[in-house]
Amino acid sequence: MIDAFGPVEGETAWMQFQSLPDSVKQQMLSQADALPDPSQAKILMNAINSSANSLMRNALSPDAPTINVDFAKDLAQSRLRNSDDYQSTLTAADADRMRDAISEANLWLDSSMAFEPASGETAAWTRDMWIDNTLPGWAKIATPVVDKVCQSLGAVFAERFGNSFDGEIQGVFAGPVSIPIPDDMKSPAVIMRMVGALSFSLQLGSIAGSMASEVRGSYDQGLPIGDNPAGAIIVQNAKAYAGELDIEEREMFTFLALIEIAHARLYSSAQWLPSRFETLIYKYSRSITVDLDSMEEQLRDASSMDPESISGAVNLSNVAAQNTPEQQEVLASIERLLALVEGWVDCVVWRAGMAHLPHLDQLLEMRRRERVEGGPAEQTLESLIGLHVHPKTMREAQKVWDTLTADGIETRDAHWNHPDLLPDIPSDGGDGKPAQTKPKTSVDWDAELDKLLNGDEGNNHNGASDGGDSDTGGDGTDDGGDGTGGDTGTPRNPFGPLD
Repeated sequence: MIDAFGPVEGETAWMQFQSLPDSVKQQMLSQADALPDPSQAKILMNAINSSANSLMRNALSPDAPTINVDFAKDLAQSRLRNSDDYQSTLTAADADRMRDAISEANLWLDSSMAFEPASGETAAWTRDMWIDNTLPGWAKIATPVVDKVCQSLGAVFAERFGNSFDGEIQGVFAGPVSIPIPDDMKSPAVIMRMVGALSFSLQLGSIAGSMASEVRGSYDQGLPIGDNPAGAIIVQNAKAYAGELDIEEREMFTFLALIEIAHARLYSSAQWLPSRFETLIYKYSRSITVDLDSMEEQLRDASSMDPESISGAVNLSNVAAQNTPEQQEVLASIERLLALVEGWVDCVVWRAGMAHLPHLDQLLEMRRRERVEGGPAEQTLESLIGLHVHPKTMREAQKVWDTLTADGIETRDAHWNHPDLLPDIPSDGGDGKPAQTKPKTSVDWDAELDKLLNGDEGNNHNGASDGGDSDTGGDGTDDGGDGTGGDTGTPRNPFGPLD
């Protein structure tokens, strides 16, 4: 206990333990291996102590935001700074190389889209800077859902216990020791607000601490999360990704800059797009209900006090009741809109970089594979708001934009002028025609990707021999990303080695 909590708190915890009945002490001793890891406990306690006053003010103020961003930042950065590869600054050489890549990417994108650059300059960030500049955006996305979850929990507790407690909590909620409650904390709704603020802030801080080592740009999740409209690249992660794939850092920097800047230009030009996502998420949150039994089960399974164990108890994917038809419809709308964004980005990036980046096809395919596996951004969206975007939907969206490019980039990009002008995403292969005009594939490409990732590659990966719709085009040929056919001699194999 002293190792986990420090000399003062650990001694206090030990004295409290000794005062328990023998039967309870024996039960706790039998589970001694569930004590928190000291390093994790210190990170958590430091974060709580540094933000305790702010957290309490949030809990007691009905107008305060549910998610405490400062608390989440403290937890995320404490976790990040305890990692072995922590870097607090960028080298001048890395910053210069990233600026060169950003300049090149902007130049190439001028020829593949009709949108002007976003205001400001695309930045080069450290992992710390990513946490500082994106946590408020993540909180903004999650807040409507979090508010609804906390309201539901407060309503359930109020129904069970009335409008107030009688001065203390006893029995199963307190264990063997009664817990006095201050007068201003006797309302179940206030208590659940405090629990929700702590739990969701823990969840967000824990997720951000993990994501900071993996995300490569502020638009990785496809949404405008960062505070810089022109976007940013996390240089340390870009370098690590280049080493992982054995690709020159310059090519990787430029590829990631193309992805980031394409997102930035789209959101800057289609100014209705961010508010559209906010409206859909708010509409989704209105009909959320909480499965209290699932939450109680999650709390029972929280075997330690590390952030992951605690935050799992309020993870929406764990405790939300089954989606209603209204929720399913809204989630489908969010998925469709996000798929159109990501499909358009893939389309314009291919056209911008095809003559310059030798591994562009493989890098774009890696983006698709990461969607199948569910990267940190996808997992965050699923845990915070229950959103899961099917990778097949994104591939079909890209095919739609590839086809529309044949009419000219100005005509294609004019579809972003208003939400009613956006194209449909057909289920047949992405040519924009009615589904019956083209035979549906008999190949489940998501299943094939799963086999590939698990080492069971099968015998057919290019989609040509069986006439099915492959990832590289709906007709087994290499469509070149622009709907014009590309190199029709031999279909490219997106699953080949990077070299």
